[in-house]
Amino acid sequence: MVNRDDSGSAPDLTGTFTKLSASERRWAWVEVDLEAIRRNLQRFRRHIGPDVLIMAVVKANAYGHGAVEIAKKALASGAKQLGVSNVDEGITLRRAGIMAPILVLSEPPQETIQAILHYQLTPAVHSADFALALGEAAAAIDRVADYHLKIDTGMNRVGVHYADAPDLLRTIDFHRGIQLQGVFTHFATADEVDTFEFSRQYERFLTALEEMRYMGINPGIVHAANTAATIRYKQTHFHMVRIGIGMYGLHPSPITRSMIELYPAMSVYARVSMVKPVPMGDGVSYGMRYRSPGNVLIGTLPLGYADGISRELSGKMHVLLNGARLPQVGSICMDMMMFEADQRTSASRQTIQPKVGDEVVIVGADGNQQITLDDLADLLGTINYDMACRFGERLQRVYLD
Repeated sequence: MVNRDDSGSAPDLTGTFTKLSASERRWAWVEVDLEAIRRNLQRFRRHIGPDVLIMAVVKANAYGHGAVEIAKKALASGAKQLGVSNVDEGITLRRAGIMAPILVLSEPPQETIQAILHYQLTPAVHSADFALALGEAAAAIDRVADYHLKIDTGMNRVGVHYADAPDLLRTIDFHRGIQLQGVFTHFATADEVDTFEFSRQYERFLTALEEMRYMGINPGIVHAANTAATIRYKQTHFHMVRIGIGMYGLHPSPITRSMIELYPAMSVYARVSMVKPVPMGDGVSYGMRYRSPGNVLIGTLPLGYADGISRELSGKMHVLLNGARLPQVGSICMDMMMFEADQRTSASRQTIQPKVGDEVVIVGADGNQQITLDDLADLLGTINYDMACRFGERLQRVYLD
């Protein structure tokens, strides 16, 4: 219901307020450096050579970076295909005008088949029931639907068991409504020091491919390498590699850091919304788990755990202001978090005087200081993938190119 003034007329909602930038509408936002995306894909192109295709993996809203914008930049930077997690993600890209091949990386529900055909998505297949239902639906509209066969070589998540893959193809290959376009697997330990499980998966994949070819079946585009395997194992490149975390400038493992230079694309910022002195002994935030030592200013930032800053980071993390690292204090709230600026003078430390409107770095660089997604992930005992995806859509994205 629209509120009306005393005259009975509706308020004018067409003013300039909607033209405010993301950082003006709310004093917390994510910046995504599209040039970093391009540079990272260039690095991978040099690493793999000119003949291997690149699939840009943009699932989970491009690991929190924004699927449509990242997909467009990746395609403009040499990627030829896109990978998504589910049909809805593929539809989002199609509705944005993106017409490159889009692979749904695991077999979707049969109920999505009509949408798959309408939006010309390519599903992963690992069951005869889905494959035949896809073929029937495609044949009914005089179409041939492409699919990629997903082979489980030991991760035991999704996919047809590598020993059963030839039998599955025998069962479905006759159907005129479907066409095998590619075959792929996924490595569980390509980022680990121990190579035993990786080698076993690789050998199983080769065995399945050999059996297909013995049957006279062309596997089409063969792909197996995620970012870690792309960096570490040239033998896994086959016809195409799938670049996910590395495209965003993040390493899948400490092992790969010395092997390829990458540029982080995501930064997170907020502006100080309030500054106040807190007397010695007074508490800050829920539970008052932090008590002021006196001689400090407490700054409030308008973002919290609903934006991806986990409550478990309370009292553990830092923020950057004017090139200085300042401790976050008190319990992180749903929509706000606080930091401390010590006002005691010291010859070895710069005294920071935060003011309302000052820009604070949550993730990114400020002068000689830097806070990375890896830093936050280490504090939480998780991985950088997890941290990137936590920064949800409530934070506006600002794209730099």
